[in-house]
Amino acid sequence: MNVLVCHNFYRHAGGEDSVFHEEVRLLESYGHHVVCYTRRNDEFDGQSKLRLSMNAVWNRATANELAELVRRENIQVAHFHNTWPLISAAGYSAVRRAGAAVVQTLHNYRLLCPGGTLCRQGKVCEACVGKVVPWPAMRHGCYRYSRSASTIMASATVTHRMLGTFRRHVDRFIALSEFARDKFQAAGLPRNKLVIKPNFVIPPTNLTTEAGGNYALFVGRLSPEKGVQPLLAAWRDHAPSLPLKIVGDGPQSELVESEAGRNPRMEYLGRRAPREVYELIRGAAVLVVPSVNYEGFPRTIVEAFAVGTPVIASRLGSMIELIEDGCTGAFCEAGNPASLVAAVNRLAADPAKREQMGMAAKDEFQRRYTPERNHAQLLSVYDQAVRERALTFAASRFTGASASRNRSRPATTAPVVANVVSDMKHS
Repeated sequence: MNVLVCHNFYRHAGGEDSVFHEEVRLLESYGHHVVCYTRRNDEFDGQSKLRLSMNAVWNRATANELAELVRRENIQVAHFHNTWPLISAAGYSAVRRAGAAVVQTLHNYRLLCPGGTLCRQGKVCEACVGKVVPWPAMRHGCYRYSRSASTIMASATVTHRMLGTFRRHVDRFIALSEFARDKFQAAGLPRNKLVIKPNFVIPPTNLTTEAGGNYALFVGRLSPEKGVQPLLAAWRDHAPSLPLKIVGDGPQSELVESEAGRNPRMEYLGRRAPREVYELIRGAAVLVVPSVNYEGFPRTIVEAFAVGTPVIASRLGSMIELIEDGCTGAFCEAGNPASLVAAVNRLAADPAKREQMGMAAKDEFQRRYTPERNHAQLLSVYDQAVRERALTFAASRFTGASASRNRSRPATTAPVVANVVSDMKHS
């Protein structure tokens, strides 16, 4: 299959960037012809705010480039990851008219929330969900802590929502969990176009660290929605039985570094290479994921499963689906340091249970999150998207031809045409 994969890289690398790279490598390893179209956020340095805001809503130049790629490379499916801000949703209709079906992975909740996390000030926030214009996000500056940036983000989303871009020009949306699918459906995306396909990971081979060490580990972006402050409070105020290692960087890096400098039971390791992260996860007694937002798909949970490390996570959002309580890990209450420490202490006191959980976690990884399983799921999504586009365009041509004939025929034929089109759409 000929696939165009589109992604706007973030200024600071994150999970979406990793998924883009891994899915491209996966498709290529199975012999698919993959063409990548990428942009980077540092490209807009020096651009005027007016130009940037216009392109974020509708980037005509990018849309033309994508359409040309589809025609030149005979692309069958265009798979979009992040389109913000330099690709824009204008790319959907451009590639679709040029002949490709459109797939969009919903890595975050940006279509519902300009901040993308459904979280504000360390708490779940759905103030913008269901609103035509997300005034709360604009007022609070939820995107990049900026009112102006939030307004541009909101303008792009509102414009394309009013144009019907997401409903009309995307053939399949990939939701990463049932929870996410239900959220997007409730917000208006067609359920028949929402497909659940979790991400996958490829753990490195020949890891040397002995499994099941004597420390708890946090790996992730150091930002409020990840539960950094409750995490620090847990090890500062409640004396858990395991020391804590923290891997990652982000806007709260200085806070973490300062706290770790005062607490001998806490070690801040900064950002580490992927293989070293896996070694640290494998060597941990438990991975902690204390997020205070719903999360899209926390890759670190699956990375822990891959190397047999149990996970303690907040009982919230998509994390509830990923972890089987008492089998592959345990839950704590989001934003509650005492609850997190209690869960850590329970597992720290029972090495046999941790080992049992680790084996169950590995089994879960093999069942659901391997590259082989993901490739089969991805191809199924692509096939559905191609059929959806073909059906839609066939219906469009049929109704167009019928409308032309109906100019000289009685209007009573219109309901018949409508019924035929409806049957085609649901066959």
